[in-house]
Amino acid sequence: MGKLYRAISADGSAFAEVLDAKDIVSEIEKIHKTSAVVTAGLGRLTIGASLMGYMLKGENDSITLRIDADGQTGQLVAVADSMGNVKSYVSNPVVEIPLNKDGKLDVGGAVGREGTLSVVKDLGLKEPYVGIVPLVSGEIAEDIASYYATSEQIPTVCSLGVLINPDLSLKSAGGFLVQLLPFADEKCIDIIENNIKKIRPVSAMLAEGITPEEIADMLLDGLDPNPLDDAHPEYKCDCSRKRTEKILISLGKKELYDIADEGKNTSVGCHFCGKDYIFTPDEIKSLAETCEE
Repeated sequence: MGKLYRAISADGSAFAEVLDAKDIVSEIEKIHKTSAVVTAGLGRLTIGASLMGYMLKGENDSITLRIDADGQTGQLVAVADSMGNVKSYVSNPVVEIPLNKDGKLDVGGAVGREGTLSVVKDLGLKEPYVGIVPLVSGEIAEDIASYYATSEQIPTVCSLGVLINPDLSLKSAGGFLVQLLPFADEKCIDIIENNIKKIRPVSAMLAEGITPEEIADMLLDGLDPNPLDDAHPEYKCDCSRKRTEKILISLGKKELYDIADEGKNTSVGCHFCGKDYIFTPDEIKSLAETCEE
């Protein structure tokens, strides 16, 4: 379970959102059995989705972040609800590439630098809102900031980090978003910029035991920050047998009868949590009978 905290400046012109996501990223590593660089890449995207999801207003709202790029990881997807609960998957969970020139995990090299970030917001309307931007670096945080600047015209600073120990265990993971509201003045902007210049990598601070509350205060230092709210998001898959049945029914009557006629059990796996749902030939036939002609 993560710890997410939000604070806002006294005049309401800027707010900061900080997430300690070590438990969430640990679950990603456990479920998807990711290599270190993929843990870092998918972890960052998942942390970003959680932060963005928590900003949604409706109880049933959700947000999906998807990266389609030319790296070895293939597609990365993260889905979050309005409480910041999140689930994610990656096409290729094991990628081994050299460290980057700074001696760190080369997330951009693994994810790819040519491609797109898609943001889909399901707000309960007839059609979801979809924003697609080209990747800036494949390092995820810069790409999310670019999305906000391009698609929503909201000045945003995003930092995401996953710190891996030498023995490949997870040391820390987390991130923050800072956004300026339209009426923020130049003084506020200057203060935020100076604070960002001074702040250290978010994963390093969390590894040292610095709390999300303390990090938010650093980000809004000089603006008299006040607490907004907090939450405890977790990695949470909402798959179920009933949902899986609906997916099978969508295949159509003929396809389901063809599957049943093979005389073997059908296994349907969830990309997000790895759970398998088993259906016997008779159960497949029963689903086929519910299909419309």
